[in-house]
Amino acid sequence: MEKEIIYELKSLYRDHLRITGYHFGGNQKTVAIAGAFRGNEIQQLYICSQIVKALKKLERDGRVSSEKGILILPSANHYGMNIGKRFWAVDNTDINRMFPGYDLGETTQRIADGIFRAVKDYEYGIHFTSFYIPGNYVPHVRMMKTGFEDVELAKKFGLPYVMIRDITPFDTTTLNYNWQIWETKAFSLYTKETDRIDLVSANQAIEAVLRFLHDRGCIDYPTYGGFLSRKVTEDMIEIVKTDNAGLFRCLVDIETNVKAGEILAEIVDPYEGHVISRVLAPCDGMVFFHHDEPLVYQNTIAFQMIRMEASYV
Repeated sequence: MEKEIIYELKSLYRDHLRITGYHFGGNQKTVAIAGAFRGNEIQQLYICSQIVKALKKLERDGRVSSEKGILILPSANHYGMNIGKRFWAVDNTDINRMFPGYDLGETTQRIADGIFRAVKDYEYGIHFTSFYIPGNYVPHVRMMKTGFEDVELAKKFGLPYVMIRDITPFDTTTLNYNWQIWETKAFSLYTKETDRIDLVSANQAIEAVLRFLHDRGCIDYPTYGGFLSRKVTEDMIEIVKTDNAGLFRCLVDIETNVKAGEILAEIVDPYEGHVISRVLAPCDGMVFFHHDEPLVYQNTIAFQMIRMEASYV
């Protein structure tokens, strides 16, 4: 293993921000893995740390390719993480909305530029990221429809679902999109938690990455288990929003099959304790995502469901 600082941002009043890369294997730029770009992505940081730990052991056992290279960047926003802030502490900007970056731009643009210079030439890119709304997802691989997406390759992770989504202008400054534009086959991996560690889904994601690395010839680590991944597209997803603000009492977990009209959550009056409204399932289906914060605003996405009648590929 080679440990190096791939980008350093000097600071007048505190320790410099140093983005550390861990390199395994040979000189071929095969797989780059990125972790926490936001200060609350504790689960993503944990997963990357455990992948580093696993690869160190495989390297000691002589089971890492001497030709194909793996680069891991566990964290890029330690400043935000140290003070419990999701975005860049000074100006509240999101590093994952600044790609491909600009070395003479604002601070987060410079950070994004430093990261992208290190990872843009890799054949495959994996990013552990989080949704912009607080909540839990069924573990899955997500790709944008750029024309460079590869569903069959995404299934090699062995996660339950592969989601393909259309590009919006909002997406064009993300790492995943820019990776694909620079012809890297890019995958975003989502797990159950963000600001807390969920060991079950974290271990599932770690095994998924090791499974993929083995399939690409980077490591000798035959894995067992995994899922026959199902392809999901946006037109198969039913969005369920709240009609009131209040305390959010979720009654179902992800991966729960529900019937149309079933109560998914209750919105409780924060002062008087009675139920203001109930969030109902609009169709038969499976809970793919649910909001998990104790408070909720009106018209917030509370659930995403895969409709039961949706066909899978």
